[in-house]
Amino acid sequence: MKPGIHPQYMTTKVTCACGASFETRSTRKDVKLEICSACHPFFTGQQKFVDAAGRVERFKKRFEATAGKTIARKSAKAPIKKLAAVPRAKKTLTSAPKTTEKKAASKAPAKK
Repeated sequence: MKPGIHPQYMTTKVTCACGASFETRSTRKDVKLEICSACHPFFTGQQKFVDAAGRVERFKKRFEATAGKTIARKSAKAPIKKLAAVPRAKKTLTSAPKTTEKKAASKAPAKK
C-alpha cells in the first residue's frame, strides 16, 4: 500500500438506539445507528413500528376515528370532456390539374 493516502483504520464502538452496542473496525471513531440486528424485525421475528416523522401516530389516529370500518369516499375524478371532432378536408393524391367550380358548372347536361 502507498503510505500517507489511506485513512486510519481503528477500533470503533457502534451504538444502536435500542441500547445494543458492539465493537468493530472502521475509519470512523464512533457510529450511532437507529436500528440494528438486535432490534430489526427481520432478525427478531417480532413486529416493531419504526416511527418516521410521526407517521405511526397519524395512522393510529385515523384508524381510531373509523374504528376499523371501511368508509366509502366520493370519487374525486371529474368527468372527462370529449373534444368536438374537427372536420378535415379530404385530400386526394392526383397529378391532374385542379378543376374549379366555374368549369364544373359550365358542363351542364345537354337539353333534350
